Amino acid sequence: MQFRKYVLLSAILAGPLMAGAQDITEAFNLSNQNVQGTARSMGFGNALGSVGGDFSSLSVNPAGLGVYRSSELTFTPSISINSANSNYQGNATLDNSSRLRVNNFGLVLTNAPKGAKYDRRNWKSVSFAFGVNKTADFHRTYNYSGTNYTGSASQMFESDANLYPGNDTFKGSLAYMGYQSYLINQDSATGLFKTVVPYSNGVNQQRTVEEGGYIHEYVLSLGGNYKEVLMLGVTIGIPSFNYWKNVSYTESLINPASNNPYNFNNFNYSSSLSITGQGLNAKFGAIYKVSDNFRLGAAFHTPSYYTIRDEFDPSISANSQGYSTSLNTLNSLYHNSLDYNFNTPWKGVLSATILLKNFGFITCDYEYVDYTSMRYELPSGLDDNGNSFLQTQNAINNEIKKVYQPASNIKIGGELKLTKFFMARAGFGYYGNAYTKYGEANSEHAYTTQRIDLSAGLGFRFQHFFTDLGLVHSTYTGYEQPYSVDYSGVTSGSTATVVPTAKVDYVVNNLALTLGFKF
Repeated sequence: MQFRKYVLLSAILAGPLMAGAQDITEAFNLSNQNVQGTARSMGFGNALGSVGGDFSSLSVNPAGLGVYRSSELTFTPSISINSANSNYQGNATLDNSSRLRVNNFGLVLTNAPKGAKYDRRNWKSVSFAFGVNKTADFHRTYNYSGTNYTGSASQMFESDANLYPGNDTFKGSLAYMGYQSYLINQDSATGLFKTVVPYSNGVNQQRTVEEGGYIHEYVLSLGGNYKEVLMLGVTIGIPSFNYWKNVSYTESLINPASNNPYNFNNFNYSSSLSITGQGLNAKFGAIYKVSDNFRLGAAFHTPSYYTIRDEFDPSISANSQGYSTSLNTLNSLYHNSLDYNFNTPWKGVLSATILLKNFGFITCDYEYVDYTSMRYELPSGLDDNGNSFLQTQNAINNEIKKVYQPASNIKIGGELKLTKFFMARAGFGYYGNAYTKYGEANSEHAYTTQRIDLSAGLGFRFQHFFTDLGLVHSTYTGYEQPYSVDYSGVTSGSTATVVPTAKVDYVVNNLALTLGFKF
């Protein structure tokens, strides 16, 4: 197993440039899920906790199955149109991208008696459902660039070599990549390493990130309606995800001819990360009918217990000290892979719905997500360096507790029946900040997760067929350092530097169309 403790810790110690497995940012990505199922639910902000009667409710509050009185088949294709407006060192960059997806495919089988049988039965309806809901979409592309006169990413190689003596000969380390690419030199008198990049001349820095993948939750649910007063439901979820991230960082000297004793010109660091896994979770829910016009709902989501496979490949090329070098996993560097377990946080949902008889409804959901309960479980035993995986596991889990906090999310939506067959919908969502003050100050890559969602939709209902159109417009902001330099424990030979921060404003538009058949 060629996966070193160094790489395991790199996500904490080295930040985005060397981000590999067990990155606490990736932990948040796997845990920050929001159902992107049917167009109907999207139209009123996915506030499904006490509305029910929609396949997406299986991943929110499965008691919503108690609303069904007939069987149903649904299918939802969608298109996401994203933009990222980045600003780094006063330089603005705009990226646009789009993707076609499938949000939902599901079948609900309902047994609901009519007439005298309905009056005699306590359980007015029982439904079994299975299918798939998309609960996360990782697609995102952005880049930023600017000029820096106070530091260089090569200082990361320098500090690693001074912090961990001997890493310049270890093929899995930043020090090795920097030394073999002639980006750092060792002083023969002191034994300390120094960068050869004359960054005070000014260096152009550019970072490009491409992310992709999804989480699809395969669901098996059972729910029913007891005496038209209490609805109960349970879902067994089998989430499956595929996440990939390609990063490219380039640094070049503005004026190579001036004050450049080591003849540095440029270097490029790239990495490819692939994470795949499957999990298991359960959701339990109830909806209580207070009156004909008012419902209350509650649901509990267990953590998703994932088994995960990470694969991480770095590469570096440089023109420095008269040499052109290129190192990758095919000719020198390690291909890193590891199998481990990860637990997402638990979630609680409280909801209320006001039914406006034949005019529609107004609904609200409150979600509480405890991000401090995220946990990595690494293999037992020792890594290839003879270090305990348990020590690494504890370091990462302790960092999670310091960086993250519980977050509260609020969703509000409504549906208005304009005619017997035509409905209009609208919704609003606020997603609270999952970062502590420490996390905001010390994370190299942090999202201010105070995301805002605005939703709208239309629906058409007929006897055996329905179709819905839903749009969700999301905005949020991310802050990211293109690299980080660790000087902890270095007393000489390295000069601490402040790494500039990039601000990225994200806009995500998700447009979905649901086709449904009742039978």
